[in-house]
Amino acid sequence: MPSRNATLNGIVMMLIGILMFSLNDAMGKWLVATYSVGQVLLLRSAAGLALLLPFVFKQGVMRTLRPERPGLQVLRVIFGSGEVALFYLAVSYLPLADTMTIWLAAPVWVVVLAALLLGERVDAARWLAAAVGFIGVVIALNPSSASLSMPALIALAGSVLFAAMMIAGRQLRGTPDVTLVAWQTLGALMMGLVLLPFGWVTPTLTDAALLGLLGIVAMVAHLCVTRSLKLAEASVVVPYQYTLIVWALVFGWLIFGDWPTPAMLFGSALIVAAGLALLLLERRTAPAAAAVDLP
Repeated sequence: MPSRNATLNGIVMMLIGILMFSLNDAMGKWLVATYSVGQVLLLRSAAGLALLLPFVFKQGVMRTLRPERPGLQVLRVIFGSGEVALFYLAVSYLPLADTMTIWLAAPVWVVVLAALLLGERVDAARWLAAAVGFIGVVIALNPSSASLSMPALIALAGSVLFAAMMIAGRQLRGTPDVTLVAWQTLGALMMGLVLLPFGWVTPTLTDAALLGLLGIVAMVAHLCVTRSLKLAEASVVVPYQYTLIVWALVFGWLIFGDWPTPAMLFGSALIVAAGLALLLLERRTAPAAAAVDLP
């Protein structure tokens, strides 16, 4: 059992990590207004890899590049790279808080996908929590002919890929954190290269610095969340990930002048409640449940 000081430090590290992820998302939304998704992914990932290299050398390059279960690693990379690309595409059209609300519904999709694809038994309480989360998504999307847009569907598809990545990550809990992050970053780099022909804008010096900073901020966020999980129990620190919604609202309003509709606020409240309920139910059966990687 972690000490009180370690637990408090773990909570602080999680809060800092989520703040950094929020800054990453806000910077990404700002940059994709000018630069293509492929360009942002490429330069973000290159900067992140540069920061990660010392950790890769410390662990061992061959150990990082040749992990156990490489097939599952590749599948996780495909899901992860796809969801990051869809996130940047969706957030270029939707308010930041709206996009993050849909992404935080991933634990709901995990329940459904685990039952359908892995044959996991899901008890009534989990199905009820998933149903509440699904209702929250429907309310947040406000699916009428006038409001259910293509960007909203892109966000929904991205959150499903996010859930698929989480399920793949469940099977790789024994893999070192550096290996997981390195593979995911390399996958995003390759996705950026694939999408790069669809648009390139030569960045200004300031924007080039911001594109590099984007990758560094994301990497620091990953490291803070990883450290948090080593200092304290996951069931204690994971709920603090939902402060992402608060930061999304703050940055969305301060930087982009966005403010969510009452339907979005109510839907996000249901999604957060469902996510916390699922976490509580998971804690009863698997106290070591891990946090999720955010975009």
